[in-house]
Amino acid sequence: MVKTGADDSDLVARDLAARAAWMSYVGGLTQDQIANELGISRQRAQRLVARAGAEGLVRVRIDHRVAECLELERALKHRYGLDAAWVAPNAHATDALVGLAPFAAPLVERYFRAEHPQTIALGTGRTLRMVVEHMLTLDGSHHRIVSLIGNVSPDGSASFFEVIMRLAEKVSARHFPMSIPVVARDADELALYLSLPHVKAARALAESADLAIVGIGQMSDDAPLRVDGFISAAEHDELRAAGATGEIGGHVFNAEGRFLDHPYNDRVVGVRVPSGQIPVLCIGAGEKKRPALQAALNGGLLTGLITDEPTARALLSA
Repeated sequence: MVKTGADDSDLVARDLAARAAWMSYVGGLTQDQIANELGISRQRAQRLVARAGAEGLVRVRIDHRVAECLELERALKHRYGLDAAWVAPNAHATDALVGLAPFAAPLVERYFRAEHPQTIALGTGRTLRMVVEHMLTLDGSHHRIVSLIGNVSPDGSASFFEVIMRLAEKVSARHFPMSIPVVARDADELALYLSLPHVKAARALAESADLAIVGIGQMSDDAPLRVDGFISAAEHDELRAAGATGEIGGHVFNAEGRFLDHPYNDRVVGVRVPSGQIPVLCIGAGEKKRPALQAALNGGLLTGLITDEPTARALLSA
């Protein structure tokens, strides 16, 4: 028989306090907005936020794991066969990264706090860059980090959202960037890049990594590959016509999570994941990212996911 009473009521109130605090400190909602979202009075919303502070749930981060998010995590793991899933409470912000980045940062820190040396391969992009910006400075000098993808566009300009250099500053780890274009223009140029000693070394290290941490790119009109200048408008249109739904590390896949059999994918210089037994942890959320996330999960491309509450619910209802 399930026991009910004061203990259960207190747990529910504490969960509600954590959610109210998240909306206040991360989402930036007013007490009136919090009250409206939770269906409670303004006075109770004020008391809940105050309780979260008094009980130590609020520091720089909110440590409490909201019970509903835990259920979503379990459901995601069961539905998609994931080894791990973390769901950030809904911050009710226009930009999903407002809530996702500070939530994901301490999770990524855990890997660099591990005592056993690891090699961690990294994607790039706005999501990962913002997560790194929220990370604390720590000593991860016994680890190595390596890029999965190049960081140069055809005109020679570098990616604005390069991740590895900034992460190396945060964790003091040896780092191995892949200083080459994301995509070669033809087979001869690809062969040249692959023959370079530093590219060979970086690719070999990435292919033997203990973990890959990646973002995910949509292939809609605002596709990062197109917006950041790594592919042309014509190439983007051609890929979409071939069924492109998303990309990880520049490699493009369809709605079933299968990498396209397309000449473009053959010219991507970086390492495609999943590769071998390397676990792939993806950080991504938001309406624009959902089709790509859904496709990657459908195709079993991910072993772990850090997302937010609205995205998790959408992925589970699909």
